[in-house]
Amino acid sequence: MSAKTNIRPLRDRVVVRRLEEERKTAGGIVIPDTATEKPMMGMVIALGAGRILENGNVQEPIVRVGDKVLFGKYAGTEVELNGETLIVMREDDILAVIEA
Repeated sequence: MSAKTNIRPLRDRVVVRRLEEERKTAGGIVIPDTATEKPMMGMVIALGAGRILENGNVQEPIVRVGDKVLFGKYAGTEVELNGETLIVMREDDILAVIEA
């Protein structure tokens, strides 16, 4: 993970870093990369200013930087920045915030 990511999403876009899933079962069997699906959980690392409403007002994002979120399997667009794969998606593509 990079210490600082230089990306600023626009409007209601959110940048998410995928969280790695456990690659070992409870019984100790290691699952190879080819047999695992991409995780649908991630950490919000950057936010846009918010959605522009029909009346011209800006609705601030509900999620915050640092939130652990759950998103759809095909949500967003993957981009590579400084050797790291990130996902840029609309805030509407986020299904839930995972609370501790």
